[in-house]
Amino acid sequence: MARPTLKVLLFSGPFEVRGKSSYTLRLAEQLAERKVRAVVTTPDARRVASRRRQALLIRVYPNMTMPVWGRVVLESLRAELAADPPDVIHIQSLQMLAHGIRLARQLKRPWIVTVHEVGFRERLSFDPLWFRRAVALSHDVADELHRKFDFARELIPVIPPGVEMPHDPVMPPVLDPAHVPVIGAAGPLEIARGIPYLLRAAKLVLLSHPQVQFLIAGAGPEEHHLRQLVRELDLTSHVTFIPNLFDFAASIAAMDVFCLPSLQQGPGTIMLEAMALGKPVIACDVGGVRSIVRDNENGLLVPPSDIYQLAERIQELLNEPMHARAIGD
Repeated sequence: MARPTLKVLLFSGPFEVRGKSSYTLRLAEQLAERKVRAVVTTPDARRVASRRRQALLIRVYPNMTMPVWGRVVLESLRAELAADPPDVIHIQSLQMLAHGIRLARQLKRPWIVTVHEVGFRERLSFDPLWFRRAVALSHDVADELHRKFDFARELIPVIPPGVEMPHDPVMPPVLDPAHVPVIGAAGPLEIARGIPYLLRAAKLVLLSHPQVQFLIAGAGPEEHHLRQLVRELDLTSHVTFIPNLFDFAASIAAMDVFCLPSLQQGPGTIMLEAMALGKPVIACDVGGVRSIVRDNENGLLVPPSDIYQLAERIQELLNEPMHARAIGD
């Protein structure tokens, strides 16, 4: 008799153009390739490209995260799953933890959660009956879970995120002298991402390299303030904002150097995408980044919020394009 197919419910928050959402989509695709029935539930899938939505089992339940209405939506989801419940519920982020735990209790199913990063004010309370694992994307995250919440080490497997290698990895040379250099960042425009420090470093870089252009790809609550800062710094002719619809691939491909000026960061999935395209990266030495970037080998590290060192390292690569290409390679 053939073994029954494993069914996994990937319990996700609203899909956005960010690393956490990419993680869920890649996981669903890889599970499907391994003949696992992966069902994705989310309050909002508008930021998922149509080709991916058609290929995956994505079910949208609007208002799932609303304080009162969300309970009604969750009950509807529970009723639908009752006839064919998942073997395991994989909660995709701490944002969806409380809702996912409630669903697991109702369905009496084991659950795991992926933890991308642990915030300064994070409060976690896990139901020990159905809880199985907290998957940490880096050793730093695992250490934080153990230190702050006293989780047993054996319950915190560290599984770094992966990214797909491009089908055609041949890219134009980094810092090709025939083209204007482009320094860029990509990701949600939020306070923790540290984009203001990159913009202030850009002001310093332009004193010695006035031809450089800066590209900021992404959208989010800080976009208005960042645009205002660009005007205040008189950088309008040197900074371009790209509010990507579905992913950052085209924006990253246009960059010569990828910057991750985050003040708080998980492993940096978008940074990994840039590295997969052979882009040299400059990243702040925080969180999961330090488990991936080895300074002067496969990237450059700078202290968080230090605009002077960030500017110096950008200038270092601009002055030494062969070194930049070696890091990218």
